[in-house]
Amino acid sequence: MDILFLVAIIQTVLASTWRLATPLIYASIGEVFTERSGVLNIGLEGIMLMGAFAGFAGTFYTGSLMMGLLVALASGLLSGLLFAIFTVTIKANQIVVGAALNLIGLGLTGFLYRALFAGKSQGIEAFPPLEIPILSDIPLVGEILFRHNILVYGTIVLVLVASFVLYRTAFGLSTRSVGEHPRAADTVGINVTRMRYVGVLIGTTLTALGGAYLTVAHTNQFVEGLTTGRGFIALAVVVFGRWSPKGAFWASLLFGFFFALQLRLQAMSDLAIPYQFLQALPYVMTLLVLISLRGRAAVPKALGVPYQN
Repeated sequence: MDILFLVAIIQTVLASTWRLATPLIYASIGEVFTERSGVLNIGLEGIMLMGAFAGFAGTFYTGSLMMGLLVALASGLLSGLLFAIFTVTIKANQIVVGAALNLIGLGLTGFLYRALFAGKSQGIEAFPPLEIPILSDIPLVGEILFRHNILVYGTIVLVLVASFVLYRTAFGLSTRSVGEHPRAADTVGINVTRMRYVGVLIGTTLTALGGAYLTVAHTNQFVEGLTTGRGFIALAVVVFGRWSPKGAFWASLLFGFFFALQLRLQAMSDLAIPYQFLQALPYVMTLLVLISLRGRAAVPKALGVPYQN
């Protein structure tokens, strides 16, 4: 009986891991493109919050999940454009602008949520799970891999496409070159400003999509501060994944595992562990990962450095 109970716990945790890692996958792979282009955006938390609210509001008022996703993507594009104007064109400090985005995201979504949804029924219909025939019926494996919604499965497509674009196309080579040696890239005719704009917009759009996942696919409602630090964890995932889409994918799954584990442990009433300690588990792991990688990560050489023509 103890063995069966342990197997059930492991199955539950692993079945939740991919779902809980999904917003990190979208945000971290997007940030890989941004940082590979030489721009550091620490405003992922605010952008995810705005994407989560935009996806929820868009779905609530249109009744369409696809329209909700489009509204969320639009919020990501607008956030990215604002960030790029200040950091790439005006050449403001990237850390300061990113911190401002976090504050704007937290304050703006809280204000709009109270203004638009006070006293209203706040539930929406979320993306349903898609059970793959035959495969979803496989014991253990079926629940872990083949009973998720379309946005979870979309992470597989994303990591494959992102890896191909970044390492197998001229666009990817140009992106990496402006993040490593922008002066040399400019010399051979690559428009550094344009490439950095595109890198930022890809990053913020995918980050907003990761935020929208939380409201239109993971839950069916929005609450203030919904992202609970996932944007900051995504920054750590990029470092842990060594600035590659595949590395970010596997690192996100690791953090998703710790999210799932702490939720399962909280549900076990016989554990005499304060729930606050369990809630801190993913963030403690983030700190430990960053400490372990100190001085060993292959940071893009021009990361965070504005390019002067």
